[in-house]
Amino acid sequence: MADGVPATSRSATATASTSRSGSCPATPARHASRNARGPRSSIAAYPRRRPSPSCSTWSKATGSGRPDGSPGCTATRSCAWRAAPGARPATSTTRWSRFPPGTREIQLDEKWSFVAKKQHNCDPDDPADDHKGDWWDHVAYDAEHRLVLAVVPGARSAENAEEAVQEAHDRTAGRADVLITSDSYPAYETAIERAYGEPEPPKPPGRPGRRPAGPRRRAPPDLTYATVHKEREKGRVVAILTAVVLGTWQAVADALGRSRASRAINTSFVERHHGTDRHRNARKSRRTYRFSKDWRMHEAMTYLTMYSYNFCWPVRTLWERTPGGAWRKQTPAMAAGLADHVWSLEEWLTFPAIQ
Repeated sequence: MADGVPATSRSATATASTSRSGSCPATPARHASRNARGPRSSIAAYPRRRPSPSCSTWSKATGSGRPDGSPGCTATRSCAWRAAPGARPATSTTRWSRFPPGTREIQLDEKWSFVAKKQHNCDPDDPADDHKGDWWDHVAYDAEHRLVLAVVPGARSAENAEEAVQEAHDRTAGRADVLITSDSYPAYETAIERAYGEPEPPKPPGRPGRRPAGPRRRAPPDLTYATVHKEREKGRVVAILTAVVLGTWQAVADALGRSRASRAINTSFVERHHGTDRHRNARKSRRTYRFSKDWRMHEAMTYLTMYSYNFCWPVRTLWERTPGGAWRKQTPAMAAGLADHVWSLEEWLTFPAIQ
């Protein structure tokens, strides 16, 4: 989470208040249950994000072009497959009636990391440092189910913030009856209005005044968005400022009353997940010799650890006690109703991404 003090929006200022406060497995792969589903990954390519290597642009691939007449994608047999790719069961293991998840509270935040060297050691005039320096994970997190809805790695920019919010919007079927909280990064307000907003009717012709450059969007009335800003002195938090940006204080209070996780405006759950991800992905540690040396591997490991967490990582605070008195471990996907058991990493990796 950024420690700076970004500017707040006009609507947020009006309602601000202050409070103190690898080897292959030897066993064959198990097929997923009918109630399970593999995670969706971000595959959209945007010019603003660091481009993925291709046969035409990547230096390591230019000397080994694909032979003429060969297919663009060739299925390769994996040691985790019980048989050849064509012999996999044709029936889907997903119950689509379970989607989308019943998300009611979304927390947005950014997690810092770096590739090859810290940003202050990068030379802006050196092309070799173009893909080095600070990297940020823009995360949309379901606080109740501890579910990672979306992650967009890249520069800390308004475009990446908009992409993260748009993915969260799409993966929750565009429902507007949710409580969204974030830090006071001003890019989120614009991103939320673009993703959730409804187009306003254009002005009638002949009315005085300048016409807008593009269609204006207005947030739906049942959408609530609040921010948290921490004031620090000598590295210690001395005050917490909360503000309602979209909606009303009463609507936020009602949403908090329905929440099974939060009792106040906060980003604690997504920040706690940052610590979990730094533990699971050593290259995200703040002070380490295990940092990423190549941005392609950094981005790939980000998607691997963040989305496998949903299906393969039991979260202690989600455990349920069975009628017999024993504890039943649950993953975020199980809590959200997307799976009925803890998936193994082998099961997650071999699950077909396209049904």
